[in-house]
Amino acid sequence: MTDETPTGVARAMKEPAKHSIFLPALLIALAVAGWSAFQTWQLIGERRFLSESMESQQPQIEQSEKVREALQKLSGGLNAIARSGNANATVVVEQLRRQGITFADEPALSGDGSEAAADQ
Repeated sequence: MTDETPTGVARAMKEPAKHSIFLPALLIALAVAGWSAFQTWQLIGERRFLSESMESQQPQIEQSEKVREALQKLSGGLNAIARSGNANATVVVEQLRRQGITFADEPALSGDGSEAAADQ
């Protein structure tokens, strides 16, 4: 027996294999395109959900604005009664001020409480 190999096998062993970059590049491009499509699909769904959530909250927002306006009218009237000299209204207004509630017709208290100390 001889140590010779067939010519085709010997040639394949001596020459480096030639591979194309096409298949890996195609797979990467498909992966990026698929990921982009998935992210787009998710963002569209989240945007729709956010829009529906905002629309469903609109009646509560309108109701809270009505309650806020009514409370401002009530507190303004209570403050006017207190300024006219009603002792009970003055006590209520002072208690509300101590709790940090301001009235529409007076400036807000500063953060250091100097105006509250001046009232006492």
